[in-house]
Amino acid sequence: MRGGIKANFPLERSGSVPKNRALAFVAKGDYGALVFSTSLEMLRSVPTGSGGKTALFLSLESQQLADIALLTQLIEPHVKDMGLSLVRISMFGGTSDPTLQVMAERPETRQLVIEDCAELSRRISETLDETDPIEEAYRLEVSSPGIDRPLTRLKDFEDWEGFDARLRLSEMIMGRKQVDGRLGGLIDDDILITTPKTRETLHIPYSAVASAKLLLTDALIKATAPLSSDGADVISEER
Repeated sequence: MRGGIKANFPLERSGSVPKNRALAFVAKGDYGALVFSTSLEMLRSVPTGSGGKTALFLSLESQQLADIALLTQLIEPHVKDMGLSLVRISMFGGTSDPTLQVMAERPETRQLVIEDCAELSRRISETLDETDPIEEAYRLEVSSPGIDRPLTRLKDFEDWEGFDARLRLSEMIMGRKQVDGRLGGLIDDDILITTPKTRETLHIPYSAVASAKLLLTDALIKATAPLSSDGADVISEER
C-alpha cells in the first residue's frame, strides 16, 4: 500500500508507558513529533531516515478475539457516520503480530487525511473497549487504501476501469491462478481484464477472486495525485 495511512516509524519509549494507553503523533519530516500518552508518560520519536510521511500510533491492549463479520457490524457505523466508505476489514500477522486493519476512504477523494484517521481510530477504539470483541492482544491499524489499493468490492473493478491490476484467484481459471492486466469494467458479475502479452480479454467471475489490487504505474500515480508513491500516512494501535 503506497500513499495510504499506516505508521511504520520507529518509536522509542521514554519511561514506562502502560500498554493500554499510549498515543503518539508522527508528523511530516525527518523526525517524528512526539505528542503524549493518556497516562502522561511520554513517547519519544527517533529519526525516520526518510521524510514526507505522516503517522498516528496508538498503543492499546485488549483481551478478546472476534470474527470479521462481527467487527464489521461494530466498525462500519462509525465509518458511515463520518461520511466515509469502508474498503476493507482484515486480520493479518499471524500469532506473532496479529493486526486488525480497518481501511476506509472519502468517496469523493478516495483518500483520508490524518484528522480522519485519528477520529475514526478514536471511535473504533472506544467501541472495542466497550464491547471487547477480541480475545488476544493485537494491533489496530486504521488506514486509507493508498495508490496501489486493494480492490475489495465489485464496483471497484468498474471504478478503476482502464488501470492495471493483479487478480489472485481462489480457483484455477483457464490454467491461471493469477491474472495481471488492464481492467475493462464489468459484465454482470464478471470482471473484464486484458492481459498485456496476448491482448486477450478474460472474463473472471467476481466470486472466483481471492484478492485483487491495482498495480503501480505512471498512469495510476498521475490519476491519484497528490498521493505520494513513497510511503503512507498511518494509524496503528497495539491492543
